[in-house]
Amino acid sequence: MQRSIALPIHKERTLKLPLNKVLPFIVPIVVLIAWQVSSNLGWLPSTILPSPIAVFQDGISLTQSGELPKNLSISLYRATLGLLIGGGIGFILGFINGMSKTCRLLFDSSIQMFRNIPHLALIPLIILWLGINESAKISLVAIGTMFPVYINTFHGISSVDKDLIEMGKSYQLTKKQLFSKIIFPAALPQIFVGIRYALGVMWTTLIVAETISASSEIGYMANNAEDFMDMETVILCIVIYAILGKVSDLIAKSFESLFLEWKTLGRNNA
Repeated sequence: MQRSIALPIHKERTLKLPLNKVLPFIVPIVVLIAWQVSSNLGWLPSTILPSPIAVFQDGISLTQSGELPKNLSISLYRATLGLLIGGGIGFILGFINGMSKTCRLLFDSSIQMFRNIPHLALIPLIILWLGINESAKISLVAIGTMFPVYINTFHGISSVDKDLIEMGKSYQLTKKQLFSKIIFPAALPQIFVGIRYALGVMWTTLIVAETISASSEIGYMANNAEDFMDMETVILCIVIYAILGKVSDLIAKSFESLFLEWKTLGRNNA
């Protein structure tokens, strides 16, 4: 009797696993096929939207010439450094304000006021302060990524169940142990939400920042291709930004699964 019950459950799990891996790729594949067919039939002229094959061939030629790897590495450097600086500042501010009521009353309202200023509106001011060099672009990315990490870190820490904290105090945990064993693990899911949101802001900000008097990077490639009406390269740059955003989100999700394995196990056991 036990075997007859276990077999259908095992079969259901084996059927669901391949389906979960295939489903995310269905829509992109359908879009690519429809795009290519429309180009082949002449419904989409190459001057408006080149075919996926033409864009792919352009990517191969730019890779072989070394132009694409060079500009891609510069964009990745700016995005990564800006995220580390902005995300680090946001995490520290969120941690301080989440843990201390005095700091929360002192700093949070001011931070919220600055958060409501669109960070892209600061471009003229940043150019006047820092010029049009690397520091200006990295600073713009850092400002954009700081606030999502701050909001979610602050909310995650300040909304930890008070009963868990009281339980930790009853076990005579020190403040350091209380944070490392109870507060930080409980706030970690919310912190990862902030990081994933900051990744999206990072690429959006970088696209705008790289159009400002640039001489190298993906944004420069797109602007240069626009001047010469090179639609293949323009579309290639857009696709690269989309791929970079997807890959960075997958990396964040993998770290989330790694550090929040206890949460997944708890759901499965439930």
